[in-house]
Amino acid sequence: MRAVQFESFGGSVVVTDRADPAPPRDGVVIAVESTGLCRSDWHGWQGHDSDITDLPHVPGHELAGRVAAIGPDVRTFAIGDRVTVPFVCGCGICSFCAGGDAQVCPDQWQPGFSGPGSFAELVAIPRADFNLIALPESVSMDAAAALGCRFATAYRAVAQVGAVEPGETVAVFGCGGVGLSIIMIAVARGARVVAVDIAPGALAIAESLGADAAIRSASGFDLAGALRELLPSGADAPSTPSAASTPAEQRSRASGRAGAMCRSGCCPPPRSATERACPCTGSSDSSCRFAVLTGCQPEATPRCLRSWPRATSTPRASSLGCSPS
Repeated sequence: MRAVQFESFGGSVVVTDRADPAPPRDGVVIAVESTGLCRSDWHGWQGHDSDITDLPHVPGHELAGRVAAIGPDVRTFAIGDRVTVPFVCGCGICSFCAGGDAQVCPDQWQPGFSGPGSFAELVAIPRADFNLIALPESVSMDAAAALGCRFATAYRAVAQVGAVEPGETVAVFGCGGVGLSIIMIAVARGARVVAVDIAPGALAIAESLGADAAIRSASGFDLAGALRELLPSGADAPSTPSAASTPAEQRSRASGRAGAMCRSGCCPPPRSATERACPCTGSSDSSCRFAVLTGCQPEATPRCLRSWPRATSTPRASSLGCSPS
């Protein structure tokens, strides 16, 4: 098969011939018809992901295609089936997978990181019965390839962790792949959206996707002040790409009283005391959120909400986060 690979971290990326993969006993080989390019692929190429241990390496984790070969233990899928897969494949048997949190499965496997990925004609995926998702004919391969990483991350942040409701305000700090996905999902849920970015082009796309307002930020710009002028009571759900340069203090000040900040994606090391206050910072579980209990003050101390019950007394989300794409 033909594939894209790199032989050293940060080195040349080339198109080459590789042996066709064989399906695991519980897995399949997918003939890739569409694959996405994500910022995480860049991080892998740069050597930032410790899961990549074998070189040369084939990246790629956003994919859709048809089943080309199956292992003997696969029961749910057949050759020719149209499928996609989340970028984190769970074991399917642990308590996290049983609870719908396969993205933090201790025995997870990621195409393009744990093993060869989808920048190839063929890619092998383990535990197919648990991880593969059947695609109806109405969903194109290109659309499906965009769902398993950036859009799934955004959906979890907006709909599940942030629990954004109609009529609330979502401020999106950083309008890359995940940020734009958050905008689309928040708009679909009936929220008012304010987009923040340093690039005019990104803001134009954000507005075309339904953002009600756009703020162009820059170094030294009083972003929190600009948001306060636009939203005197603060945002119900400001959203920040985890690797964006927006300081946590700025995001806290932009939040509404008794709100919560949520970060999702592969978070970088904490840059401030505000970020260090949360034990989840630095995780990649796409579900960390904070409650700014003192409300709207730069010195506000966040408290991790990971174990807080979902109830009417839980503080509202005031900052959603995502990983860049």
